[in-house]
Amino acid sequence: MVALLFLLETFLVSIGAGIFGALLGLGGGVILVPILTLVLGIDIHYAIGASIVSVIATSSGAAAAYLRDGVTNIRVAMFLEIGTTLGAIVGAFIAGFVGGPGLFIIFGIVLAYSAYAMFRRRDSELPIGVEMGPIAGFLQLGGSYYDAALNRLVKYNVRGARYGLPLMFIAGAVSGLLGIGSGVLKVPAMDIAMKLPMKVSTATSNLMIGVTAAASAGVYFVRGDVNPFIAAPVAMGVLIGATFGTRIMMRIRSTMIRRVFIVVLVIVALQMLVKGLGINF
Repeated sequence: MVALLFLLETFLVSIGAGIFGALLGLGGGVILVPILTLVLGIDIHYAIGASIVSVIATSSGAAAAYLRDGVTNIRVAMFLEIGTTLGAIVGAFIAGFVGGPGLFIIFGIVLAYSAYAMFRRRDSELPIGVEMGPIAGFLQLGGSYYDAALNRLVKYNVRGARYGLPLMFIAGAVSGLLGIGSGVLKVPAMDIAMKLPMKVSTATSNLMIGVTAAASAGVYFVRGDVNPFIAAPVAMGVLIGATFGTRIMMRIRSTMIRRVFIVVLVIVALQMLVKGLGINF
């Protein structure tokens, strides 16, 4: 009976994480890991292993829907995945040589600045007056999608590709160094640096995080951090939640998504700073 109750609780929590992850392009691990460890009392290693599974499940469930609706920019995703993959490899390699506290503080400051930059654009529904950058034009990174909330076709240009690639390298490196999802950096990079519409940023991030997580999932599996008793309800719940999350995202305005994302950035930034400063509550 206790085991069934545990499975049900994990399943329901994972549905919420899936909705949240698909909506913001984060994968759901931001809320899943704290709940699994602090509320359900699961060992942190198993929680992280389940989080990796949740990222793959979120990406699988959301990416298909976003691709069908034409929101995901595949060219941008493949271009930026070069930087993310290289960064993840470098981050994983130097993780054993670099101290953690300083990295947590630096990452917290970066996230806090990203939250501030997004807050300044909180009322911006779509990028205005964006001219196609030379690299983006050469790679044909521009695109269009139908926005159900605005009830019209949205065409957009892309610029700042020369900034996007190194930012994605940093996002991948941070993910490898600190063991966290890089969606919290990918979405702001696309939204702020490359001037992509917020919905395109979150949808494209959903596709990218799945590729990154799939590359590292084998490591967690070999270590024994993926417990099927935990990962199975997580995967099912997140997949269902991601399906609902994609439907919600298409029907709300980008300003609402951006404001929710700002709150998430602030929370994660505070967590990183608290860890870096060694503050115990």
